[in-house]
Amino acid sequence: MVNSEILDIFTKTNALLNGHFLLTSGRHSDQYFQCAQVMQFPKFNEIICSRIAEHFKDFLIDVVIAPAIGGIIVGQEVARLLDKKSIFAEREDQILSLRRGFNIEKGKNYLVCEDVVTTGGSVFEVIDIVEKHEGNVIGVGFIVDRSKGAVQFRVPQFSALQLDVISFLPDECPLCKEGKLPLVKPGSRKIK
Repeated sequence: MVNSEILDIFTKTNALLNGHFLLTSGRHSDQYFQCAQVMQFPKFNEIICSRIAEHFKDFLIDVVIAPAIGGIIVGQEVARLLDKKSIFAEREDQILSLRRGFNIEKGKNYLVCEDVVTTGGSVFEVIDIVEKHEGNVIGVGFIVDRSKGAVQFRVPQFSALQLDVISFLPDECPLCKEGKLPLVKPGSRKIK
């Protein structure tokens, strides 16, 4: 499966939005990937996540971990395909942490999964959680790389879809300067 086939799935499910968007990173963009629109269809989720699972199938993985909310379904599906345990970190007082009895086991190998990476902030937070508890992060798999390959996680990484999607700092956003489209925040995470 190549980029165009995955992009076709995003288009069919109305998961690729065009407009004026505030990203979780705080940056602005004229495109937004609403992965939840794709993941509501298990067959599409399996097709896309199988690319991540295939890439990491020969890695020694004990547990798949993801940041909530967007990464949970990706992490669960990749874990299912690899027949591994799946856990997630979630925000409490704006900080990602382990809850619900989840924990990191010292010396175990963890694959981090996420839906969309723009700056990689949530993934870096999960990596820090794993390393703080002396687990080993052996890779990062995600569906969409919006960073154009600029974000590097210090471990092997793989994205199912790589696109050259432009984002802007708020004070450099041409859409704000035009003033024709309202700024919309479609994601799940609140921004200060």
